[in-house]
Amino acid sequence: MTSTIARGLFLMGALGVVSLATAAWHEPGPGIIQGSHGLTHCPIPPNAREKVLSVQPGEELLLLLYGLSQSAQSRG
Repeated sequence: MTSTIARGLFLMGALGVVSLATAAWHEPGPGIIQGSHGLTHCPIPPNAREKVLSVQPGEELLLLLYGLSQSAQSRG
């Protein structure tokens, strides 16, 4: 009889922990990240901004990205 009581108390405790964890679970919904206007916060160092902004993707890169996106769509 004592083992069944202990098993019942353990089950009640486990369910209590799970219910508390479920109540405390917070998963934010999808949202849009708003950026500030201008370059006040930019992760790129100031001396590298002009180099990065002037780089344009080549035709091979665009073709590769297009091919990868088409193959991913055909799978799923």
